[in-house]
Amino acid sequence: MNKIVIFSDGSSRGNPGPGGWGVIVVLKDNVTELGGKEIHTTNNRMELLGAIKALSFIKKNKNEIIFYTDSSYVIEGITKWIYGWQKNNWKNSAKEDVANRDLWEKLIKVSKSKKIKWIHIGGHIGISGNERCDEIATSFADNTKIKLFKGKVLNYGINISNIKGSNVKGGTKTHNTEKAYSYLSLVHGVLHIDKTWAECEKRVKGVKGDVKFKKATSPDEEKEILKMWGVKKTDDSKFYATMF
Repeated sequence: MNKIVIFSDGSSRGNPGPGGWGVIVVLKDNVTELGGKEIHTTNNRMELLGAIKALSFIKKNKNEIIFYTDSSYVIEGITKWIYGWQKNNWKNSAKEDVANRDLWEKLIKVSKSKKIKWIHIGGHIGISGNERCDEIATSFADNTKIKLFKGKVLNYGINISNIKGSNVKGGTKTHNTEKAYSYLSLVHGVLHIDKTWAECEKRVKGVKGDVKFKKATSPDEEKEILKMWGVKKTDDSKFYATMF
């Protein structure tokens, strides 16, 4: 009861394309759902905007915030990358301008003075809070009507406490305490696996069109990502291009 729980997700139909974000905020015994859209955006921008909107909703409150998201991009960025970016005048490891700097700066601002525990969860694996946020985000991206809930936890028809019921070992992944096993990038149907973010970033940075990337913290999570993306392994252990 002394903690604030947040779920957040973002979605875009095309990269770029129309997009949406969805958020669940549990504060004391109340639940508030939030959502919004942009006409021309990317998945990463929607993930960032969802986090910004969620934390902006929390005003002056000293309680710990438990923030659940399936976006490694958001968690890696806010817990690790931003420090190097700020030190290097918002340049990445390739000496190029950091993408989405405007939203990163907003996220830094709304995170300031808040005690936040960022926890990575797998997407589309049955975690109710994450699934509901995805439903909200995709509804806004598709411009379809969806009724957002605001009321008591007891009247909320979604079980947001089933984190350990997922098929993620232990239920959750506290991202800031885990090392990366690999970084996966799917660019125009061709997927590579890299051991460092710097290598992966070079593949995805500035590329337009169909681009996805995600961090895996174990061989099992790597397999789950491949399954989710509809990609399977070829004979080359570092190169993936065969679709299911």
